[in-house]
Amino acid sequence: MSNEQVVYTLDPDEQVTHWYNIMADLPTPPPPPLHPGTREPVGPEDLAPLFPMELILQEVSQERYIEIPQPVLDVYAQYRPSPLYRARRWEAKLGTPARIYYKYEGVSPAGSHKVNTAVPQVYYNVKNGIRRLTTETGAGQWGTALSYACSLFDAECEVWQVGVSYDGKPQRRTLIEVFGGKVHRSPSRLTEAGKAFPEGHPGSLGIAISEAVEVAAQDPEAKYALGSVLNHVLLHQTVIGEEALKQLAKAGEGAPDVVLGCAGGGSNFAGLAFPFLRENLTNGAGTRIVAVEPASCPTITRGEYRYDFGDTAGMTPLMKMYTLGHDFVPSPIHAGGLRYHGMAPLVSHAVHEGLIGAVALPQNECFEAGVEFARTQGIVPAPESSHALAQARREALEAKELGEERVIVIGLSGHGLLELGAYEQFLSGSLSDDALSEEALTESLAGVPQV
Repeated sequence: MSNEQVVYTLDPDEQVTHWYNIMADLPTPPPPPLHPGTREPVGPEDLAPLFPMELILQEVSQERYIEIPQPVLDVYAQYRPSPLYRARRWEAKLGTPARIYYKYEGVSPAGSHKVNTAVPQVYYNVKNGIRRLTTETGAGQWGTALSYACSLFDAECEVWQVGVSYDGKPQRRTLIEVFGGKVHRSPSRLTEAGKAFPEGHPGSLGIAISEAVEVAAQDPEAKYALGSVLNHVLLHQTVIGEEALKQLAKAGEGAPDVVLGCAGGGSNFAGLAFPFLRENLTNGAGTRIVAVEPASCPTITRGEYRYDFGDTAGMTPLMKMYTLGHDFVPSPIHAGGLRYHGMAPLVSHAVHEGLIGAVALPQNECFEAGVEFARTQGIVPAPESSHALAQARREALEAKELGEERVIVIGLSGHGLLELGAYEQFLSGSLSDDALSEEALTESLAGVPQV
């Protein structure tokens, strides 16, 4: 094993210079977002109070490739390309003939993939004279990334963090503050959206989004930044998959058999998956692409594909997506970045069209895979990322049982060094699996608007 290559990177002249837009290659266009009041398709003027025009244009663009601005590339150069690793020691532990690769985004300054979109979002806002951004965060990766990006461009960052994560992950909150961000527990007493819930409520990403949107909409000097779900966010993340394609070629691989990523709002998953989906659609590659979500928040696997609000208060446009209902409050699992009631419309459309698959896994199985991975590969994965690892483990063991080679590519979205409390619970045997009941699902879906 000592002479076998385990890491693949890219030369400076191989740097990815354009984001990839899946809209150009989808066989059918996704349904448009609708105005929450008129129920008519949203236009640029409807989004202008929240986003700068460059991001609005990216949201609706049909161009296949969009050039990355040089100031953004300059920041990317601090940590990109991220490495692609061959998980040889994990393969040996599993005794599998499968070849397992993982694309590791934990090398970014904030420790996850979120920096890939935080930097361009802040850049475009500052370019348009905006110096205050509001946002939500679950586990804290997005709040950390946006605070870091704001520090680079001398902008103010105000974050509403989901209550259960705010309480359980104080180190993540501190890291946001180190980068200059201001953090509020959500639901808070600072907004009408937050006041609708009792003190001590565990919160949800939908509630936190409502609070951040409310504050931005009331301040003409502020804009809102979203860390997932929207088209322009997924667009920015495609640097992951574009790099991975080049790195796999350096490893001597063709199209992989399966690409796996955890899915909460969809940006990490789409960032890796969409360039591989392009190869399926345009070059005849036969890669299976699978989104992995938590069994306690099974948006794709048990939700319904219909129009719903992206937030709890109903302030955002209505989006056609897989949803559990905008009133849904997930159980307080440790994969805080996956506790979202909806799924990115582009990911949802691809699933609905049969281009992408999805599975839901219990968190104990995911932590088991995460610990095994840490003990063989030396990286403690984020709880979110462990979902992709758990499915990869299933794939690798199936390949072993069938005696077949299988190339598996995993999106490892970040490290879990600030999530050790969750690992402590797992190692002590006190971590529970809270599957979503049919009763709770029926109740949450009852509030979805009829469109």
